[in-house]
Amino acid sequence: MSIVTKTGDSGMTGLMYGRRVPKNHPRVEAYGTVDELNTALGMARARATESFVSENLFLIQKDLVTLMGELCVQPEDLPRYAKDGYSPVTPEMTAKLEKLVKEIESQNVSFKGWATPGATENSAALDAARTVCRRAERRVCDLQESGELKNAGIIIFLNRLSDLLWLFARRAETKSHPEKK
Repeated sequence: MSIVTKTGDSGMTGLMYGRRVPKNHPRVEAYGTVDELNTALGMARARATESFVSENLFLIQKDLVTLMGELCVQPEDLPRYAKDGYSPVTPEMTAKLEKLVKEIESQNVSFKGWATPGATENSAALDAARTVCRRAERRVCDLQESGELKNAGIIIFLNRLSDLLWLFARRAETKSHPEKK
């Protein structure tokens, strides 16, 4: 089978379980932006200078695949999604992020004033991922406002993730420029 299916040539795309929606549907915007976030995290992971960061980013990327899967399902198909063994975004996933936030906050990480991205390649990539994460959060909020989001935990997860990415970037800057503490 070829990657070229031509099924999207009319401006429609497929969701899980065969439903078709316009390519600019808020659901497609939401999971598409999370896909961009996953790519941005991959770029940040490739530039990471510590295994602590790269390993945690990889685990987060795996959680984003779960999140995207859930976003690819219309609300009326969520029972089938669960019956088929797919996991939704859970509070435990968010708790892992919160644990990392606390761990980094307990370190001697400098975050005086507003950060200007670009002190290092690594921190700049993390800040770029953070801004994509915030956009993904806004797209998911659009779904919530339209009644299309059944799991508000997705917004919480993305909110915690953007906080964590900000801290990862500040940590990278602190480690590269300890004199700025």
